Amino acid sequence: MDLLNPLDAIFLAIESREHPMHVGGLQLFEPPADAGPEFAHELYRTMANATDVRARFRRQPSRRLGGFSSLSWSHAENVDLDYHLRRSALPSPGTMADLLDLTARLHGQLLDRHRPLWEARLIEGLDDGRFAVYIKMHHALIDGVSAMRLMQRTLTDDPFDSRVRVPWGTPPPITVEAAEPESSWAQLRKALPRMIRNSRSIATPLRGVLDGRLTMPMTAPKTMFNVSIGGARSMAVRSWPLERINTVRLATGATVNDVVLAMSSAALRSYLLEHDALPAEPLIAMVPVNIRSAAESDRSEGNMVAACLANLATHLDDPLERLTTISSSMRETKQVFTQLPKLEAMALSALLMSPLGVSLLPGFEALPRMPFNLVISNVPGPRKPVYMQGARLDANYPLSIPFESQAMNITLTTNGDNLDFGLVGCRRSVPDLDRLPGHLENGLAELEKAVA
Repeated sequence: MDLLNPLDAIFLAIESREHPMHVGGLQLFEPPADAGPEFAHELYRTMANATDVRARFRRQPSRRLGGFSSLSWSHAENVDLDYHLRRSALPSPGTMADLLDLTARLHGQLLDRHRPLWEARLIEGLDDGRFAVYIKMHHALIDGVSAMRLMQRTLTDDPFDSRVRVPWGTPPPITVEAAEPESSWAQLRKALPRMIRNSRSIATPLRGVLDGRLTMPMTAPKTMFNVSIGGARSMAVRSWPLERINTVRLATGATVNDVVLAMSSAALRSYLLEHDALPAEPLIAMVPVNIRSAAESDRSEGNMVAACLANLATHLDDPLERLTTISSSMRETKQVFTQLPKLEAMALSALLMSPLGVSLLPGFEALPRMPFNLVISNVPGPRKPVYMQGARLDANYPLSIPFESQAMNITLTTNGDNLDFGLVGCRRSVPDLDRLPGHLENGLAELEKAVA
């Protein structure tokens, strides 16, 4: 029986119409200079002919075990690619606003649990000549790091390589290890006796909480983001040169991720001030950290992340003070997690995130305190130009999940010399989401001015 690991089972169990639990990505491509008017259509036909579907893309929830669909996987014998891969066109002249409106609608729709849990769409008609590929996969199938590495294996750094590689037909790379990794259930079964015997595995994270090195769960203030959400989505995207972030990083001794969190803190502060809704206490962000080994990243499936809680210091007016507070918070949290074996780190993460599950229970929808206000995730992406059949990847916007009582998500990824941001929010609960990229720009400009 192909059991889900515990975290993936949770992602299936808590899904509802208001809470689609898939992650996605919107890739924009610049066709090669010699491309004809039918380039995108021909590319679609080539993708549709890639009928050799890998095991991960055949997975669907099993109806065994008394009808429960969130405990084990079954594998579809036949995959209907005409359903899973579609071709769309924007109304002429197609703008980025039209593309984001279409993508937001697609991102808000549930995946069909009677089919493998993924869909892809090639979108034509942008007025600047580019085309887009949008793909979404259930979070029970894949986490952000694995999704990005899979995407990178479908692309090439050779602009003259004419082969087309599709995610559902891309095998994992060959590794030096011969044995298959154990399932998470098997690892957990073996680890539990050790965790019970070894009190340090419990004492270490508890000491981190008690002595203040970990941001405590349930200390995030209530904000306009921490409300019940609907199923409709809105989104905003923008790219920034890594050179600008690195200038601030080098001047302050912070990390790239610290600067990104400081940009986000400034943007959230400005947005909430606009709505007369900035709390006196600092917002808390959950920052996922990959804890896979290099071999596991490509061979194991599902989710393997630690949940770091970061103080965003939104109560501070000075941008450098905010950055210093954020850097200190992230550094101390990471120190606690790095002392733990992998499974203990995942267990602590589950503890920190457990109030999210409680918020889905009847009567608990509006908890006075939440573990954190939103998720901000930085996923490594390609560091040099990459292509698909000669078409250059111009932008790669990651699109993640707003949770119940977590109405907005910020995810970003490296794309050559840029950082590409994807912001996804509940359409009802987060008005004017398209103003956030401008606030992010202002937050970075503030930091640049402060270190000049």
